[in-house]
Amino acid sequence: MIGLSENAAQKVLELIDNRPNPTTGLRVGVRGGGCSGFTYFLEFAEAPNKGDRELESHGVPLFVDPKSYLYLMGTEVDYVDNLGQSGFKFTNPNARRTCGCGESFSV
Repeated sequence: MIGLSENAAQKVLELIDNRPNPTTGLRVGVRGGGCSGFTYFLEFAEAPNKGDRELESHGVPLFVDPKSYLYLMGTEVDYVDNLGQSGFKFTNPNARRTCGCGESFSV
């Protein structure tokens, strides 16, 4: 399962409410790149793409492509807002190495 913390879900729902375009949910995935091999991404989505896994976490629909799903199984996305950091943070049990920024990883 891939999920959002309660803080992350609240932030995503707040951001969706403030968007001018219709938004059904959140696309969660990985792309090749970054200093460790893969980078995480979050995007607003109007609808799932063909083949996406459709999940739900704290009232937020999540769409995950099949390749990303393999790398993200068990991942929790949190939202932190403090003096040292503000933004979404991925906790991925599959990551063997991460970079200092926390936005890229390798398996």
